[in-house]
Amino acid sequence: SGKGGYTPPPVIKKKEEPADILRSRAGGAYIPPAKLRLMQQQMEDKNSEQYQRLNWERIKKRIHGEVNKVNVGNLVGVVRSLLQENILRGKGLLCRSIMQAQAFSPGFSHVYAGHVAVINSKFPFIGDLLVRRLVVQFKRCFRRGDKGTTMIVTKFIAHLINQQVTHEILGLEIAILMLDKPTDDSVEVAIAFIKECGMKLQQVAPRALASVFDRLRSILNEATDLDKRTQYMIESVMAILKDKFQAYPAVVDDLDLIDEEDQVTHMMTLEEAIDPENGLNVFKLDADFETTEAEYEEVRRTVIGDADDSDEEEEEEEDEDDEDPGTYADQVVKKMEAGKTDIIDNSEQALVAFRREIYLTIQSSLDFQEAAHKILKMGIKPQLEPELCNMLV
Repeated sequence: SGKGGYTPPPVIKKKEEPADILRSRAGGAYIPPAKLRLMQQQMEDKNSEQYQRLNWERIKKRIHGEVNKVNVGNLVGVVRSLLQENILRGKGLLCRSIMQAQAFSPGFSHVYAGHVAVINSKFPFIGDLLVRRLVVQFKRCFRRGDKGTTMIVTKFIAHLINQQVTHEILGLEIAILMLDKPTDDSVEVAIAFIKECGMKLQQVAPRALASVFDRLRSILNEATDLDKRTQYMIESVMAILKDKFQAYPAVVDDLDLIDEEDQVTHMMTLEEAIDPENGLNVFKLDADFETTEAEYEEVRRTVIGDADDSDEEEEEEEDEDDEDPGTYADQVVKKMEAGKTDIIDNSEQALVAFRREIYLTIQSSLDFQEAAHKILKMGIKPQLEPELCNMLV
């Protein structure tokens, strides 16, 4: 107020319009799942952006909640519950939630790997995406020298090898890389990794595992700058090898849920360029939303139907119907995936990668029968069969 007693009028602030709670980076304010469903039901246009954003938020919350309650006893039930949501649309969110949950609870890595194995048997591209993201994360942590995170990531990869979600070649490459220029930290990571998947490697690639242990012996005998603790760790893992990894089983009985012929094993190496497809974590408007949802519903019914059928019913269906329901589901899934056309890459780079894959497979096999079995399981495309014959000759 001035000398004349003048009082300025109060400033009236305009009421700000509430921001769209679904557009912020963190997803905005918390919305209970029931309220999300109610908001969706009140919208008539399912192709609208707002409806799809609400649907995206619901999928995100459902996936996060289900993954966080996974344990040995409810693993199959959680997978069935996840299938109620469109996990094809939310595959990036699913992989991210699984990786976060495993990072927070690395002691349950074998449980999360079993969870992934069940999903991967029905939706292989989800297993492939997860392995790609783990490999990218491993490379990043290894370059930074982040021992803690590297141990967590390699532990998860080890159990995915045990579950045959990814090929043992990736595990052998990781072990060799960690022991190439040995330090106390790199040797510790390598030993922790070998403990987790050593039994599996001994079963499928005994000669390759033997070469890894030969490297450990030479490090123990030649490396003078290693800490006494690291030397003791090497001696301890030698004793574990002698005991055939009995204290470190590859897969416990409660998590051995997928038959070998039903599992899809993804071939991944450290040398190849890998796209983690981080864009899948972000909402994208789908112009054909209702069509996509209807197609997923077909897949969901097929998958859950297969899970409910007994072995006898499945055998009867095979006799009565030439078309396998799983095959139909695969066709619908492929149709829904981006990039619907198969691209045959006959470039020199692709041939080099193929030759390396065959070479490593043969080298990691105990005898010709094991090598032949592994090569047959790789599902080699017809156009690469002449190249395979040339290599064998």
